[in-house]
Amino acid sequence: MKKADYTLEILNSWNQNTLGGHLGMEFTEIGEDYLCGKMPVDHRTHQPMGLLHGGASAALAETLGSVAGLMQVDSEKQACVGIEINANHLKSVRNGFVYGKAAAVHIGKKTHVWDIRITNNNGDLVCVSRLTLAVLDRANG
Repeated sequence: MKKADYTLEILNSWNQNTLGGHLGMEFTEIGEDYLCGKMPVDHRTHQPMGLLHGGASAALAETLGSVAGLMQVDSEKQACVGIEINANHLKSVRNGFVYGKAAAVHIGKKTHVWDIRITNNNGDLVCVSRLTLAVLDRANG
């Protein structure tokens, strides 16, 4: 699939029956070298104290970065897989939505690096994450 062929409808259909779908993630904006999405803060994404689970933030970050990476390659010939992610959790969230934006730091032939910033309903920074992807050739056949 070519970069110009991706639509929000196509990307959101990929969430069906995945972790992203179960957590309520939704892609909201596609750019040349970025991808935005949102995720509800509710019973699916809470930790026991009723706050947004750090793992849910990391899942949103990896989902946005991985899909953004896939949109940068010829997806019929290559795939992008996460090889390292970190996340700094800066502010707690109890309800509403969090919004993520994955922006390219480096798009190479064999690796990508993505910066993902997650904010709350007020635009406050909740989490900063860095994702490194490996670009793999798909097996023939």
